[in-house]
Amino acid sequence: MSDRLSVLKTYKLYVGGKFPRSESGRVYEVTDSKGKWLANAPLSSRKDARDAVVAARKAFGGWSGATAYNRGQVLYRVAEMLEGRRAQFVHEVAGAEGLSKAKAAEQVDAAIDRWVWYAGWTDKIAQVTGGANPVAGPYFNLSSPEPTGVVAVLAPQESSLLGLVSVVAPVIATGSTAVVVTSEKSPLPALSLAEVLATSDVPGGVVNLLSGRTAEIAPTLAAHQDVNAIDLAGADEALATELEIAAADNLKRVLRPQPVDDWSATPGPDRMTAFLETKTVWHPTGALGVSGSSY
Repeated sequence: MSDRLSVLKTYKLYVGGKFPRSESGRVYEVTDSKGKWLANAPLSSRKDARDAVVAARKAFGGWSGATAYNRGQVLYRVAEMLEGRRAQFVHEVAGAEGLSKAKAAEQVDAAIDRWVWYAGWTDKIAQVTGGANPVAGPYFNLSSPEPTGVVAVLAPQESSLLGLVSVVAPVIATGSTAVVVTSEKSPLPALSLAEVLATSDVPGGVVNLLSGRTAEIAPTLAAHQDVNAIDLAGADEALATELEIAAADNLKRVLRPQPVDDWSATPGPDRMTAFLETKTVWHPTGALGVSGSSY
């Protein structure tokens, strides 16, 4: 039997439920921890970032309008599909982060479990962040959480899959849509995750993944007038300051970088509540007016 050539994978962006190449046609080399070439990844442009925002905005109405229970089903389906491709992701995470197969398997298993964890939160976060408020008067006063809108997410640079899932899942669990800039040096697990999202009932545009230079793509997202919030997890201190200033132009919510020693630790609800708005409704009840009439 003659030797055959390997079929090398062509990695692409994930925008609006489709897999385009960068409109610029550029790519960059991705290497492992020892400098060995792994693949060429798309080098996203500012135009790609703007296209991703358009896709995320278009998807927001349907995703935020879905029931919390339905969103939980969709997130659980992502975990199912990721479980089915576990061996592929163990291989990719090991190469991306220079981990042993056993350590990479732990990271992948934790990422799968993280999807399940957030799937369970989708129909419970409202009880934690909302409820009936006591007021002095004949009124019902009810507060309920609502999604912020389009959220730009700079994925952690060091944790190519688990860190990525840990910052993306809470955004979409609560009904917002996401434009994600992957880890610059280790984008391949994220770009493969796009294939999982595309086959997991996640509507096109809910998650959009861009690979490339974080410092090149992020300023466009931070200054974009149709982006409502930005998570700076993958930015260094200097870039985070620059982006925070740009984000102030349209009063974006900003989540500054926070040191995370162990992405596998239970995250708590903070990343969900960071991108929620609170709507409070007053409604009269009981006695109306001085006449004592009621209904």
